[in-house]
Amino acid sequence: MSHPNAELITRFYQAFQHLDAETMAACYASDVRFSDPVFQDLRGDEAADMWRMLAARAQQFSLTFDAVQADDRQGRARWVATYLFSQTGNTVVNHIEAAFIFREGKIVEHHDHFDLWRWARQALGMKGLLLGWAPVVQNAIRRQAAKGLAQFRAAR
Repeated sequence: MSHPNAELITRFYQAFQHLDAETMAACYASDVRFSDPVFQDLRGDEAADMWRMLAARAQQFSLTFDAVQADDRQGRARWVATYLFSQTGNTVVNHIEAAFIFREGKIVEHHDHFDLWRWARQALGMKGLLLGWAPVVQNAIRRQAAKGLAQFRAAR
């Protein structure tokens, strides 16, 4: 039998496979903190709304996950998302390492780690290959993502 927090991680990613953002959000505590190389500090409903936005906009999406481990306090998983990046029409295969902290059967911290330059090379093509390593380009990616999330949240 696996640990209940490992089952929570599994439920989260199984919901993501079906683009079920509401089930994903239900795995989070109301004061969750999320970060990744693009969305660097989302809290509470911002994090849940990021998943809602990504699920709603997903095109040609698939997800696999493995290496789920958890104990009473923390957990880990690896996952791979494959999707069409709508702004360029390029396919992205993003390999992510996730770390979690739990409290009372919910995720209170979720940190995803991936190579943003590798992502930019796939998503943005030649521009990402040549400039995706540069802080100015990475910050532009972050600003665009934050703008998209703000617009999504305003329209809800």
